[in-house]
Amino acid sequence: MTLRYGQRERVGEYTANWFNKPTSVQVEYLVIAGGGGGGSGSGTSYNGGGGGAGGYRSSVSGESSGRNSSAEATITLTPNTYTVAVGGGGSANTSGTNTSLSGSDITTITSTGGGRGASNLAAQTGGSGGGGAGPNTGGSQGLAAGTANQGFGGGDGYGVSPTFYGGGGGGATEAGNTDSAGFGGDGLASSITGSSVTRAGGGAGGGTSATYRTGGDGGGGNGGAYSGGQQSGFAGTANTGGGGGGGGGATGGAGGKGVVIIRYVTANNPFTVTGGTITTSGIYTIHTFNDTGSLVVA
Repeated sequence: MTLRYGQRERVGEYTANWFNKPTSVQVEYLVIAGGGGGGSGSGTSYNGGGGGAGGYRSSVSGESSGRNSSAEATITLTPNTYTVAVGGGGSANTSGTNTSLSGSDITTITSTGGGRGASNLAAQTGGSGGGGAGPNTGGSQGLAAGTANQGFGGGDGYGVSPTFYGGGGGGATEAGNTDSAGFGGDGLASSITGSSVTRAGGGAGGGTSATYRTGGDGGGGNGGAYSGGQQSGFAGTANTGGGGGGGGGATGGAGGKGVVIIRYVTANNPFTVTGGTITTSGIYTIHTFNDTGSLVVA
C-alpha cells in the first residue's frame, strides 16, 4: 500500500500510521546570464573582440560553477511565487543583461551579463569579459576581466602584419585566446536536464584573414573574417549565454540569451510546482525557463 502525506492506514483494529507533510523542497539550479555582443570592426583599421559569455552559476551536485569554482549551495523553496528574469544577449558593442532567480524567502541569485567585445570602444567586464580589438591601426585593444565564480576574462587582440585578430571573449571555464589567438573561451557542461549540454562559451574575435576564428564550446559565436565569406560576427546561441563573435572589419554578432533551470527530486516534493517547460529525467523534475516568467510553488 502506498501512503500519501496526511493519509492514515488502519491495520488491525486500532493501529494507525501518520505521515507529516514536508513544508519545503530543496532545489538545484543553473542560472546563466545573457552573453555580450561582439565588438564591431572597421574595414582594415581594426577587428572587433569577441563578447564574453554570460555569468554561470550552478548548485548542481558533482558539477562546477563558473570559473571552475565549486558548486554553490542548493536553495529551499516554500509555497511562494518566485521571479525568474532571463537576461537577453547584447547587440553589437553592448554587454549582455543579468539573469536572476528571486523570491521573498531566498537570497536572490544573480548572474552577470557577459561583457561586450572591444571595437573603437573599450571591452567591458561581465560574467565573462570581452576580448580586445585586433591591433591593426586602431581600436581599443585592451581585454576585460570576468567575475569571480562566474567566468573568465577575454583575450588581447593579436596579430603580425598582415594578419590580425580581435581577442576571444571569456567563457565559463577558460579565458579567451586559450585555445588559439582569437578563439573564444570554452563554456561548462551540465547534466541538470538529464543530458550533458555545454553553455556559456565566449565569442571569437574578428580577423583579417579568410579563416573564421572559432567561438568557445557552449554557444560562442564565430568571429567574422574580413577576407572570408562573412565579415560580420556570428551570433551566440540562444539560451546558452554564449558571447557574440567580433566583426572582421564589420558589425559584431549579438550575444545569446541566458537561461534558468531548476530541478528537484520528484519524490521529495509535496507541492504543485508550475512554471517554465517541465520535464522529468530519472528521479528529477526539471523546470527550464528560456524566457522571463514565474515559478509558483503551491
